Amino acid sequence: MTEQTERSLAEQPSDTERLPPAAPAAPAAPGDGGGTGEGGAGGAARGAAGGAARPAGPATGQTTADGPVPRHATADAPVLPHATPPPLAPPRPLGEPRTWPRDFTDRLTAPLPGVRALARIAREGKLRPPPETLPEIQQLPFAPGPMPAAGPTTLALTWAGHASWIIRVGGLTVLTDPVWSRKILGTPARVTPVGVRWEDLPPVDAVVISHNHYDHLDAPTLKRLPRDTPLLLPAGLAPWARRRGFTQVTDLDWWEAVELPAPGGPVRFDFVPAHHWSKRTLTDTCRSLWGGWLLTAPDGRRIHFAGDTGYGHWFEEIGRRYPGIDLALLPIGAYDPRWMLRPVHTDPEEAVKACQDLGARALAPMHWSTFLLSGEPPLEPLHRVRAAWAATGRPREDLWDLPVGASRVLAER
Repeated sequence: MTEQTERSLAEQPSDTERLPPAAPAAPAAPGDGGGTGEGGAGGAARGAAGGAARPAGPATGQTTADGPVPRHATADAPVLPHATPPPLAPPRPLGEPRTWPRDFTDRLTAPLPGVRALARIAREGKLRPPPETLPEIQQLPFAPGPMPAAGPTTLALTWAGHASWIIRVGGLTVLTDPVWSRKILGTPARVTPVGVRWEDLPPVDAVVISHNHYDHLDAPTLKRLPRDTPLLLPAGLAPWARRRGFTQVTDLDWWEAVELPAPGGPVRFDFVPAHHWSKRTLTDTCRSLWGGWLLTAPDGRRIHFAGDTGYGHWFEEIGRRYPGIDLALLPIGAYDPRWMLRPVHTDPEEAVKACQDLGARALAPMHWSTFLLSGEPPLEPLHRVRAAWAATGRPREDLWDLPVGASRVLAER
């Protein structure tokens, strides 16, 4: 937990007092972790529904005995598993000016932590791996290699580390949550180098951002890009990008989409929910949205990039709306201690379950092996995700447990 996070959360009233209680399966005092300085990657809890079935609640916009239900408070809305999914939203215009709510607190699926949670984590001192496990850092998988040639029909991925991927789709080169910095605010320096040198990148055609925490929205990395690079952002983040000179900026709400022209045909980008939160400064808690991205290639192949998320009901709903996901990029690290991080970071077993909920054929683990953000030993996420995947009986080749710097091509349908 960073000093910035401790100060920012201690200075505001406990969010467990401001928000409605979490679903029964959620821990009583959730938080985030990681110590990324994200205004909380030490940062403080954020939304995830624990995975248990959610009780049916009133429709948004209705009035109950407790007052009006916010129109955006869809987290507890019942999902009918056999209902016909709604049609996908038509693509919105690129660069469209938008007006958003003042904050997105009603999207949280678990309360933010209060002073008692911070006091407990300070007592336990468990946001870094045990010292005796640190020699494992030398064994973290790192195997940089040349990126595969990518034409208009190629769908290929290269893991640069953490949540940063280079995705080649439809002839475009897309970066996800690019962090090429050696160190980010409030965290120890990265323990594995970036998997691809910046100068070795092909021209970047678009960047997608999942949320504004410092280990996912890295201003020094974005400064390296031409200012006309298309940025696809969560709702409420466009002003941040425009203040930094970017001219092709689009921010979206959950279930909204845009298309980018590409040599192989249009590539569709849908912004989808995640169980997380947002914060970057002392005064902007949940002022912008958080989520993942669903990339659809011209031939219909689909990749789900989850960004940063806990486990919960949204995975089934995403799979229902977007059937036939080929590959899910899911976080498996920064999960210990579970009493604090369960709502916002999937552990390896939950990532495998989320892949199944999505209906995805293959899983590519991420969000581990780069920054030591929490208390689990460095190599534990890899061992656990392999064991959890084997327990499902699914083909071993569909677990894309890539070393940092490695690439893989998704076969054509």
